[in-house]
Amino acid sequence: MNIKLDNDAYMPTRAHDTDAGLDIRAKHGGVVKAHGSTTFFTGVHVEIPEHTAGFLVSKSGLNVNHDITSTGLIDEGYTGEIAVKLINHGDHDYEVEPGDKISQLVIVPVCYPDVLLVDDLTGSDRGNNGFGSTGR
Repeated sequence: MNIKLDNDAYMPTRAHDTDAGLDIRAKHGGVVKAHGSTTFFTGVHVEIPEHTAGFLVSKSGLNVNHDITSTGLIDEGYTGEIAVKLINHGDHDYEVEPGDKISQLVIVPVCYPDVLLVDDLTGSDRGNNGFGSTGR
């Protein structure tokens, strides 16, 4: 996968060869206020391979230890700068320093089915039963 970096940006890396996600780091520091959110620009541009998409996924340490989550989708054709929105679900402000790992980029295969408008959907055992219909 081709990656271009702006000045002072950090190269996405895997901590281990078998890690699914590439760690994405903050280019600049900032504060994510308690129960608030802050967007961090990374200076990272990626060329997503054909028939794949990039998902920004929360770092488990930030999520479990600091109540910080992130999510996002990078389509195959997008080559602009990756921005990561961190959401603070906790009661304490969280400070991000330049170079901190703030999210991870996971590349997944995608398909592009045609979209057809129909009057009815094919039946299934589940039907429209959802949200708790399968029990605890």
